[in-house]
Amino acid sequence: MASPAPKVRSFPKVEFTDSEAGALEFPSSKSRAYSYFKPAKLRATVYEDVTVDVQPDPERHLSQGWIYGFGDGPGGYPQEWTQAKSSNWHAFLDPNEEWEQTLYRNNSAVVRQVALGLENAKRANAYDGWNPAWQKFIARNLGAWMHAENGMALHVFTSIQRSGPTNMINTAVAVNAAHKMRFAQDLALFNLDLAESLGTFDGGVHKEVWQSAEEWQPTRRVVEELTAVGDWAELLFATNVVFEQLVGQLFRSELVMQISAKNGDYITPTLVGTGEHDYSRDLAYTRALFRLLTRDEQFADGNKELFGRWLSTWVPRCLDAAHALQPIWSQPAEKTRTFADSLAATKEKFTQLLEEIGLDVPKELEK
Repeated sequence: MASPAPKVRSFPKVEFTDSEAGALEFPSSKSRAYSYFKPAKLRATVYEDVTVDVQPDPERHLSQGWIYGFGDGPGGYPQEWTQAKSSNWHAFLDPNEEWEQTLYRNNSAVVRQVALGLENAKRANAYDGWNPAWQKFIARNLGAWMHAENGMALHVFTSIQRSGPTNMINTAVAVNAAHKMRFAQDLALFNLDLAESLGTFDGGVHKEVWQSAEEWQPTRRVVEELTAVGDWAELLFATNVVFEQLVGQLFRSELVMQISAKNGDYITPTLVGTGEHDYSRDLAYTRALFRLLTRDEQFADGNKELFGRWLSTWVPRCLDAAHALQPIWSQPAEKTRTFADSLAATKEKFTQLLEEIGLDVPKELEK
């Protein structure tokens, strides 16, 4: 009997393809640029490529809504986390174009500058010429300001850098937090260097001054009140627009930077100048953001009214803090700057900033 013929099995035919999806031609298939957003200029910058639309948004990408959320609240990055409103939050771009690489590059350059300055100062015994009054001024007041910077770094900007509705806003705020943290650490290292170099320098008095010195308590109170604000835009506005203008710049720029050289100190202005440079950059993105909101085609009037209420809340508090600091203007041996002159210059800068944003000057500023 003949054996049956072997059963023939069929297998899928193997085909070697050219990865059809990648080989197809379609509009923009030859372009190396992203096409899902419109660059501010002719071509997208690296900043735009690595920040714009990196953070998803249901209004632009997620047709199914947020794909994640909090157990007892809304998902993703809800716009309700601030009372301010925008017809397009994604229109904001940081004028500094800060992202991860720029943060590391710029901060490392500042760290090298500060380290080199402190090293050269110790080598040249530059601190030996400081008189007791100036040593006391730096130990008490610059040391106390270190706590303000650290508080803003850890409990203001770090706390809100996740709250904005776009990656561009949150990246700018995160860089702001890094600036504050680095500057606070620079002041701490400076304090340690002075304590090691000068036997008469009290390197520990700053804690007592911040906690109990009468002239610093209104400043401390404002910093602590800032940390209790839940609205991220109000917190950013109250800090960078109001507090930094009326208290931060008053102390750093209109006092320390003005009188240090007259008291034989050429090191402190270099150090404090890095903090002022940081704030100048941080103010640039803050100004751009709030100008966008006061010029919004749909919500401009409501935003201006809201910002006016925020000004009425924070300007009196910050002015009280500024006036409370008046006694420290008389502490240095060389008093080359009066408190009245410093405050007048501060108010002038603040008024100019408000005009640039498009806000009315609060009546409290005219007193």
